[in-house]
Amino acid sequence: MSLFRSIVFTAALTGVIVGVSISAVQFAGTSQLIAKAEVYEKAGEVEPEAVTTSPMVDAHVHDAGHDHEEGAWKPADGFERMAFTVAANMLTAIGYALVLCGLIAMRGKPVTWREGLLWGLAGFACVMIAPMLGLPPELPGTPSAPLGDRQLWWIGTALATAAGIGLISFKREPWAALVAIALIAAPHLMGAPAAPEGMHALAPEALEHQFVAAAVMTSLLFWALLGSLSGTLFNRFERTT
Repeated sequence: MSLFRSIVFTAALTGVIVGVSISAVQFAGTSQLIAKAEVYEKAGEVEPEAVTTSPMVDAHVHDAGHDHEEGAWKPADGFERMAFTVAANMLTAIGYALVLCGLIAMRGKPVTWREGLLWGLAGFACVMIAPMLGLPPELPGTPSAPLGDRQLWWIGTALATAAGIGLISFKREPWAALVAIALIAAPHLMGAPAAPEGMHALAPEALEHQFVAAAVMTSLLFWALLGSLSGTLFNRFERTT
């Protein structure tokens, strides 16, 4: 029971710290770029189906208030939108921290903040880097494939990459390396769902490039903080209990 308590306490405290911290970074970065893109989106009067963000959007990359379904509720601009963004970021961080701490506990070895950082970087590779090779972060007004197809490809890519990294890290054998390479490469060989032909993004290309760079750096910071804090706090709670 003490192990379960350590995992929950670590995930909750890590999630709150990371969620608040990454929200501050997001408000100064990706949120500003999204707001600029929404101006082009409204001016272009794009169809709702063509204005969807990347699948399985992480709260630390996009605004919680970014919703384009017609008639759907969304928080009002200003304090309400900021509050929902912070809440979404904290819940996302807590969820990922629970998974990370559970895997660390299953590993059964003490961790420091350095080892936790490595776990966080592995999560960054699985959740951000690998999927973005086929489905980069998208601004409002960017045409894309159906959401269900993108979500399925995103989940498969993240899981395959995680399995591949796990094999490389914990099975130091030639066969494991070959299987890991095949797993990591498989989703990309299949190809990500493509956007409809004949449609183009409404925001300028330079703004899209800025957003992708900002989203990647925000995600890197998110996972670096998540991993190092999870390792530090989990180790401390384990020693206490």
